[in-house]
Amino acid sequence: MLTKRIIPCLDIKDGRTVKGVNFVQLRDAGDPVELAQRYANEGADELVFLDISASEERRKTLAKLVKEVARAIDIPFTVGGGISSVEDVDILLQHGADKVSVNSAAVRQPDLINALSQKFGSQCVVCAVDAKQIAGQWKVHLVGGKVPTEIDLMDWVQEVAQRGAGELLFTSMDHDGTKNGFANRALAEVADLINIPIIASGGAGTINHFIDAFALGKADAALAASVFHYKEIEIKSLKAALLDRQIPVRL
Repeated sequence: MLTKRIIPCLDIKDGRTVKGVNFVQLRDAGDPVELAQRYANEGADELVFLDISASEERRKTLAKLVKEVARAIDIPFTVGGGISSVEDVDILLQHGADKVSVNSAAVRQPDLINALSQKFGSQCVVCAVDAKQIAGQWKVHLVGGKVPTEIDLMDWVQEVAQRGAGELLFTSMDHDGTKNGFANRALAEVADLINIPIIASGGAGTINHFIDAFALGKADAALAASVFHYKEIEIKSLKAALLDRQIPVRL
């Protein structure tokens, strides 16, 4: 059985790591290079870096920070935020990213997923999806969750997989930052629809929440931010607890 992955996430705004609740009320969480190095040393399996205020004019600034983080760690490193072209990805990979995460641009221009997969390989392409329940239906949202769409989550994840994404990062906006647990029912439904790895995101607050994401949500990896940033959960303790529940992880 493949090992389950634990992935800290660095949400970056103006060169600093930040964290909020339901995508708002942001507060400073530290220096991204120092945090990245700490997580690599503590046993994180991968690292995700999301520039939540990305724009075209900031691409060079982002690439410089990506390079600094990449030099500080020895684990797989995914970068997202404002990526809208093959050229954007080329720059980030040259600066040390192992994978890229596309979100809003992929919804607006679905062919981007195909182009990135064909150019760099599907293993390099993570499609991030932010969704929220509207009248009982999961709907895709864009621009850090600020812009709702009529796109059904289950339809979109299937299209993403068909277009060549190698991995799906699913964030429940309803759960993000609440520390009340992941959206396990939706995760399990997604897992039954597609055959690419799924990263659960949004809602981690306790070790049991991670256990449930794997056991009930059928996730392949679980991503969290504040519980790791503020040392509410230690990665080594989390992995020990997962092993105790017969959930395979890399030590």
